[in-house]
Amino acid sequence: MNDTKDTTSEDTSTQNTSRESPAGPPLAGRIALVAGATRGAGRAQAVELGRAGATVYVTGRTTRTRISEVNRSTETIEETAELVTAAGGAGIAVPVDHLDEEQVRALARRVDGEHGRLDILINDLWGGEHLTGHSIFGKKSWETPLADGLRVLELGVRSHVITAALLLPLLIRSDAPLLVEVTDGTAHYNRRYRENMYYDLAKNAPIRLAFGLGQELAEYGGAAVAVTPGFLRSEQMLANFGVSEQNWREAIAEEPSFGIAESPGFLARAVAALAADPDRAERWNGKSTSSAELAQRYGVTDVDGSRPDAWAYLEEVVHGGKDGSPEDYR
Repeated sequence: MNDTKDTTSEDTSTQNTSRESPAGPPLAGRIALVAGATRGAGRAQAVELGRAGATVYVTGRTTRTRISEVNRSTETIEETAELVTAAGGAGIAVPVDHLDEEQVRALARRVDGEHGRLDILINDLWGGEHLTGHSIFGKKSWETPLADGLRVLELGVRSHVITAALLLPLLIRSDAPLLVEVTDGTAHYNRRYRENMYYDLAKNAPIRLAFGLGQELAEYGGAAVAVTPGFLRSEQMLANFGVSEQNWREAIAEEPSFGIAESPGFLARAVAALAADPDRAERWNGKSTSSAELAQRYGVTDVDGSRPDAWAYLEEVVHGGKDGSPEDYR
């Protein structure tokens, strides 16, 4: 990584932050960074930003020579960067552990040295699925091994805070800063207890980060938005059910609620549309929203042409007792 002098706090009045010609792709000339882009929604968002013409830095811990604690070698940040470039953008893979402040500072120095600003920051850090199954879900919080619970908070909260704190000085140099905090559940849905203290804190924190940082970014004409996918058909989720994206519906027999599942591309398309919206700050700053709500607003669909709304299904059918099936909410 570029280890040039850290100038993220210096005066940048001479930096060029203007958009390129509107005749090209909607995000042409924009500089984006997706933190946590190895797989799942992070990878998909990076690819869609690239499809819209952006230069996209993709970060994560799993590379072609190193595997993170998630313990999956099948997806790497190098592959994500290649997918971004193939989609029409410019993908740049940077190995970063976002819990390591010095690595994140080095990332900021590199982006600063190469572009002098950041226009879009997507904070999609997580990587705690290996802990939720055996240490979080189905357990009282005091039954969760303390080390595992604290690791969930590191992965889901501390990593987001470090990333925001060290990259926002670059983001506010943009003429239209956008921070997207990715979590699980909308603010409305997460008024319910998310089963375990550690998970509840980890998935509510990004919502509050977007709310609070939205107040601060407003001064710069920016927006901070918390977004959530629904029941995500990530690579890991598909593997858990022993299916692929091609035959995912076979898992519905085992788990009927999987019928409302959405591909990572659904959230990605919605976020790319949000990023291209010149009125996004007025519409979304400080708010919590979902892939379904964004898709409805911007007229995008999932890869199969549907528009699944998992959170409405959970609220109305699963928790509310309304008659209905997942297919009624697609």
